[in-house]
Amino acid sequence: MKNRLKILRAERDWSQAELAGRLDVSRQAVNAIETGKHDPSLPLAFRIARLFDMRIEDIFDDGEHA
Repeated sequence: MKNRLKILRAERDWSQAELAGRLDVSRQAVNAIETGKHDPSLPLAFRIARLFDMRIEDIFDDGEHA
């Protein structure tokens, strides 16, 4: 799944470790999501969306367009 997490994080000048701390996950988890190796759980996707004050769909793209 494509996502804008790395871009959003960079816009705020946050390290992966800093973002991980704000989301209560490991830095490795942030890296895996950013690189598309792992999709976040739904609760984590909601936490990410709330942190960036965006909709989940504005951060993550599953490739399907209605």
